Amino acid sequence: MKLRTVIIAICCLFALAGQADEGMWMLGNLNKQTRQAMKELGLQMPADRLYSPKRPSLKDAVVSFGGFCSGVVVSEDGLVFTNHHCGFSSIQQHSSVEHDYLKDGFVAHNYSEELPCPELYVRFLLRQEDVTRRVLSAVKPAMDEAERANAVDSVMLAIGEEVSHKDSTLIGIVDAYYGGNEFWLSVYRDYNDVRLVFAPPSSVGKFGWDTDNWEWPRHTGDFSVFRIYADKHNRPADYSPDNRPYHPDYVAPISLDGYHEGSFCMTLGYPGSTERYLSSYGIEEMMNNTNQAQIDVRGLKQAIWKREMDRRDSIRIKYASKYDESSNYWKNSIGMNRAIRRLHVLDKKQAMEQELRRWIGQTPEERERLLQLFPDLELNYKSRREANRAQAYFVESFLNGPELVQLALSILNFDFEGEEKAVIASLKAIIEKYANLDLGIDKEVFTALLKEYRSKVDSVYLPEVYTTIAEEYGGSDQAYVDSLYAHSELTTPRGLKRFLEQDSTYQIYDDPAITLGIDLITKFFEMNIQMQQASGEIIRNERLLNAAVRRMYASRNFYPDANSTMRLSFGTVCGYAPFDGAEYDYYTTTKGILEKARAHAGDVDFEVEPEIVSLLSSGDFGRYGDEKGEMNVCFISNNDITGGNSGSAMFNARGELLGLAFDGNWEAMSSDILYEPKMQRTIGVDVRYILFMMEKYGGAENLIRELKIKS
Repeated sequence: MKLRTVIIAICCLFALAGQADEGMWMLGNLNKQTRQAMKELGLQMPADRLYSPKRPSLKDAVVSFGGFCSGVVVSEDGLVFTNHHCGFSSIQQHSSVEHDYLKDGFVAHNYSEELPCPELYVRFLLRQEDVTRRVLSAVKPAMDEAERANAVDSVMLAIGEEVSHKDSTLIGIVDAYYGGNEFWLSVYRDYNDVRLVFAPPSSVGKFGWDTDNWEWPRHTGDFSVFRIYADKHNRPADYSPDNRPYHPDYVAPISLDGYHEGSFCMTLGYPGSTERYLSSYGIEEMMNNTNQAQIDVRGLKQAIWKREMDRRDSIRIKYASKYDESSNYWKNSIGMNRAIRRLHVLDKKQAMEQELRRWIGQTPEERERLLQLFPDLELNYKSRREANRAQAYFVESFLNGPELVQLALSILNFDFEGEEKAVIASLKAIIEKYANLDLGIDKEVFTALLKEYRSKVDSVYLPEVYTTIAEEYGGSDQAYVDSLYAHSELTTPRGLKRFLEQDSTYQIYDDPAITLGIDLITKFFEMNIQMQQASGEIIRNERLLNAAVRRMYASRNFYPDANSTMRLSFGTVCGYAPFDGAEYDYYTTTKGILEKARAHAGDVDFEVEPEIVSLLSSGDFGRYGDEKGEMNVCFISNNDITGGNSGSAMFNARGELLGLAFDGNWEAMSSDILYEPKMQRTIGVDVRYILFMMEKYGGAENLIRELKIKS
């Protein structure tokens, strides 16, 4: 066996022995077993340096970025590093054909040049508390699932509100863990004045685009830089020119020492959601319904968008952010279904469930309450199969499809009675959607998706609009769409203005787009009602399954599924062998950028500006180069992450920043439902490459001077 293969094998086995690679651990509930595993792998920090509700700790440098990504505070003046794709929509909002920050990048050389991003906020975690006993005290044995949910939700909301009543700058949120068997309170503080400071050109931040997305080896400089602002007392405040850079409780130091194979690495961020305890029936439903609908429908929509984006710069700027968001989960669904089949995930789940069946049958107290667990799961998933499939295609084809439909539904559901701040934010979101809408493209998308939905579902799930198309438009989807866009006032902001001003000559409920929206909502709720009983039973039985697995394997160290709360994952920097005859190294260098640019000449996804080619070709990397004088771009570890972890800080054993997590690998796309230790890797951008691009390409020496750099 080659030495390199031996190293990979030892790395993976060592991680398995310590249960180091698998798990998204709650910082407020790190048990002795988990802390010991981290120490054995090489962690050089005590647990209270990672998390403490009473004194500054590493968790105080990590933020939820906008509620959809993660970030890390790296300066005493509130600089935040996150991914380029996390800041993409903000970069796009400030871009125009004249100032194309998406294509050319952006750098602020002083505070006055930093660009406000009113849609953004960052969230700091202050503390976590187990409130399971209080929440479940509201649950009575005679309650059905709907009654249980209402009782639990009421207590969760009350506990959260108590936090805000004591301190209006705090937010309390109670989240369910282990399928609703445990509940924890997280206390946060949000800062709403966030400004764009630095963005590399897309040829760096998005290098490889869809082709390289979810792939390793990777050469993408997926980073951007923002700054948090606060009032003169360092407290949260809405945007104001008088606000000052925020001074954090803890700043993440940055390491220039790099890493080697087997180096300890931990990732801290806000993973969105996983379904590691989901039954095999739920996995099968996810594959065939949710994932397949995203694959089919988004593939059609994105092909239309991409064609027009490549033709016109104005469309590229308008559609870049929404295309990026859509295509990310489209490719994720393709990879997940592929990995589930290739890695035999269903077989593994079914084998575990068979073992659980035997245990239930052999344990009298379990047999009495769980004898019907699996028959009930199978029956109820089967009962809602067709309606669930139709609803998955419905959501993608209509609710996430034509933007005119999305606008109509937003206006239809507009809350005039909400808080002033929320009303203004809703209006801005609608206006932003109009600003990035091309009616010709949207009409083509709508026509294509009408046909796609009809071809995928039973006729019983067709909304009333299909009868209208058949009877009034001779079955022509195109004729219906042309008429809809010609007669609706909501195709431009003028209709919104007339609605808001309560123009007596405009009856919004007579607008054909609103009529369509009501038709779609009606059909959506019909599907929900049809599935209501089965869905309630599924929620109950999945919760019972989750609890039963933990009882059967009582000696194991279980972690809860991700639910957008702060989590720690840890392990080692480690290559892998994806298939027979292939071995992947644990890092990439700038040589790969130049190689890919040459190999994909003429492909816009791999275009690199001549200035960057010259800079990388020079080999003059200074203190940012490794011991061989090379510039590392990306690296991988066996840390356990998922969506929402984008922008998460990747730290070394001393809690110093090594880079930012931004992706997973194609071979382990089933990781949201089953962790594969030999395959799953976290892809991160090396912080040295980040600093090199900021200083040498962006000329942002002012920002470099702010950082706490260690070597």
